[in-house]
Amino acid sequence: MDRETRLFAENYFRSARGPLPGRVCPPPARVDWIEKPESFSYADFFKGYLLPNVPCVFSSTFTEGWGSRRRWVTADGKPDFDHLLRNYGDVVVPVANCELQEYNSNPKEHMPLRDYIGYWREHIQGGYASPRGCLYLKDWHLCRDSSAEGVFTLPVYFSSDWLNEYWDALDVDDYRFIYMGPTGTWKKWLLFPPGQEEALRDRHGSLPYDVTSPTLLDRRLHPKQEHCSPPLEVIQEAGEMIFVPSGWHHQVYNLEDTISINHNWINGCNLANMWHFLQQELRLVQQEIVQWKDTMPDWHHHCQVIMKSCTGINFEEFYHFLKVIAERRLLILAKSMDPVESKGSEVVELGPQQAAFDIGRIAEVLASVVVHPDFQRVDTSACSPRPEELLQQLEEAVATIATSL
Repeated sequence: MDRETRLFAENYFRSARGPLPGRVCPPPARVDWIEKPESFSYADFFKGYLLPNVPCVFSSTFTEGWGSRRRWVTADGKPDFDHLLRNYGDVVVPVANCELQEYNSNPKEHMPLRDYIGYWREHIQGGYASPRGCLYLKDWHLCRDSSAEGVFTLPVYFSSDWLNEYWDALDVDDYRFIYMGPTGTWKKWLLFPPGQEEALRDRHGSLPYDVTSPTLLDRRLHPKQEHCSPPLEVIQEAGEMIFVPSGWHHQVYNLEDTISINHNWINGCNLANMWHFLQQELRLVQQEIVQWKDTMPDWHHHCQVIMKSCTGINFEEFYHFLKVIAERRLLILAKSMDPVESKGSEVVELGPQQAAFDIGRIAEVLASVVVHPDFQRVDTSACSPRPEELLQQLEEAVATIATSL
């Protein structure tokens, strides 16, 4: 990120303060298609799509160098089962049954990749039908579980990826996934802008399992559906990348046999959305068990435990997440301002301007976190630094940035 882009972003957030992240957004008229990497910079993506939170599609030119495009598919664009078997056949992968529904998801089992490919081949030979149903390899952590060297290269546009940076620092997990499944060279996406999903909810507040189901026309089940705009429809062809912005409810269909690489990520542009989401999730948990509030010891602690089991994170871990990213950005900034360090051979990938932007966003969200009544009930005595101390460090850094960068 350059200085001009950072100042643009800071002005953007300054003018956007006030509206809730969950406000209803009008759908754009179309989804832009980005053709050439040489004429599309990080600043172009940041200003045009990441900040305003709108989708775009990158042409297959952006992924020409990926090993997965050369080795994972045959010359006619079909999955290369033999290559996958040779390199990953014994890897155990998660597989979902798309024809069975448990609540709003599909039940999963685990099997060696060779067994899944055996099923897939039989599924194709049977005219895309199988007594086992339609099985979909979903959420395979290839980068975490085995070597993904040469499979793909993360484009610079997605390099500010706090979620994977955090988990890589802990060496515990990641949010990089491989998906494979029958009937792909292309996929169809249905995208609903933030806020539109509220009109899809049924009378119990649940989102639909299938946004194309005829049951959505039943006003008794979905009383708000008439207020929902039609989704944006995007066809993603072989080799293309699609940017799905924060808070966009979506549904995806494999139109042919498909292999895809997916990243879930968070950064300074949608950090406030994440904090807003976590507050909503805690309120839902509290509403579910409010009848035990006066009789359950440590009721507030139990709400945090339940929240983490449902969403994978609670307020305590959210602070730890902010702390890890904040300390890494403060280090980048310190090195950039030290004449000795800045002349060293180490190249800081994100750069001081990106670090400065990130520090400002973390400081703004952390200021809201530390005064939240439920966060104040969290035991942070073992945290180093304490939340208030980290906030002070960030605010001092923001003041320094204003006069130096």
